[in-house]
Amino acid sequence: MSLRAALEAQIPHTLENTELPGLGPVERGKVRDIYRRDDQLILVASDRLSAFDRVLTTVPFKGELLTRTATYWFEQTADIVPNHIVSIPDPSVMVVRRCEPIPVEIIVRGYITGSLWRDYQDGSAAAYGLDFPADLRRDQAFPEAILTPTTKAERGEHDLPISREEILSRGLVDEALYAEAESVALKLFARGVELAAKRGLILVDTKYEFGLLDGKVVLMDEIHTPDSSRYWVAEGYAERFEAGEAQQMLDKENIRQWLIQTHGYKGDGPIPEIPAEVRADLAQKYVTAYETLTGRSFDAKPGNVHARIEKNLAEAGLL
Repeated sequence: MSLRAALEAQIPHTLENTELPGLGPVERGKVRDIYRRDDQLILVASDRLSAFDRVLTTVPFKGELLTRTATYWFEQTADIVPNHIVSIPDPSVMVVRRCEPIPVEIIVRGYITGSLWRDYQDGSAAAYGLDFPADLRRDQAFPEAILTPTTKAERGEHDLPISREEILSRGLVDEALYAEAESVALKLFARGVELAAKRGLILVDTKYEFGLLDGKVVLMDEIHTPDSSRYWVAEGYAERFEAGEAQQMLDKENIRQWLIQTHGYKGDGPIPEIPAEVRADLAQKYVTAYETLTGRSFDAKPGNVHARIEKNLAEAGLL
């Protein structure tokens, strides 16, 4: 079976929610179902697709691809900062240590594009407390990476831009702790840019979530996945930029642009129906990103994801 056929065959089996009462009560995030057990969390990556801070639909194999990609990057950055991983009992499941979350997301950007470009165009980019030149062009590289933090919204709410000064003045994060988180974020981004470049990709921007464990900064959630990051194909970037053409993207900005261009949808109002073809297209981008970044092949086997997760969790002694 071809990859495309497998992606299309998996659409009826996409994992929208998990029901694992043996793990205890569940808290549903935008993408992950979170089960709490003593000092650990069991994070099950569903196939839910979130964009514009709304859960829109499901994408075949997305949860597995996110977990596999994040696991690779946790491995590649463990020398920079500790992470919360304890074990991976299933391709869609991470057992992690419970941390005290730092209540902001740190977004590192190497280029002006996506939501920042939209904010820049409508004059709202000033919320980040940064001075942007008046003559920037879409997809233009910054001389050096910048930080554009946001608040961490609950499911269904919007993350909001916030400046470093406001984070500190509101006492959201201690100044020394926030400075450490900023420094770590820039090191992680530099590592991501370096390794992606070796694979012919540009890591455009990404978000990081940090927490505290035994008083030390720990990397949480995910890292450098097509959900949390933006990737472009490096070959042809300059030509596309000079021509004012869209970049070749391997991330969920594809679905954002489809919604904007096809339906004028930017997150408010009823969610448009997303056809199976578009969902399979995005899954194919995620597979390409995973295989290109890691050098590993993805074996897409259509089937019941929930049953597989239950089986693997039972074998790991978690159910």
